[in-house]
Amino acid sequence: MTTAIIIVAVALVLAAAVYFFLVRGPRGGGRGLRSRFGPEYDRVVARHGGDTKAAEHELEERVKRHGHLERRPLTEAARAEYTARWARTQEQFVESPQQALTEADALLAELSRDRGFPGGENFEEHTDALSVHHARHVDGYRRVHTARNDGTGTEEMREAFVEARGLFDALLADGPAEHGHGNRQLTKGRSTS
Repeated sequence: MTTAIIIVAVALVLAAAVYFFLVRGPRGGGRGLRSRFGPEYDRVVARHGGDTKAAEHELEERVKRHGHLERRPLTEAARAEYTARWARTQEQFVESPQQALTEADALLAELSRDRGFPGGENFEEHTDALSVHHARHVDGYRRVHTARNDGTGTEEMREAFVEARGLFDALLADGPAEHGHGNRQLTKGRSTS
């Protein structure tokens, strides 16, 4: 092989690497974002009318804004108090589903702020920050937030409440919620442990 052929081959490999990096991004582009955000990825793509490029840009911006949040630990006393409050809220669902959803919404907002997530007036910004760290659970919080005021039926409220439990467990844990953590579930009008 001549030197010229080796130089051309190296240049082609470098050009391909640069192209891959620029087009796919440092995290693997859409596949990396799809893996990181799971169902949240699909929700954002749908909100952008199927425009994956716009959706991926939004998700990348979320990661830039909220990816390095310093999550504050909870004391054991705070953890126990949040657990007790959730249990009371869950029990309240039987008598007053609407009030229980309002309580769950407020409890999730408070717990997430205590863990270091930004609070504030803008619910979307709040859930965007949560989605960076808890993408698989944030939709339950959205459903509770929406269902508490929109006249949703009791079964839909129950489903939202049960789904929101995943975010509660994830926020209560030091890391991501583990499958099966917090076995209490709300089933057709009664709570079980």
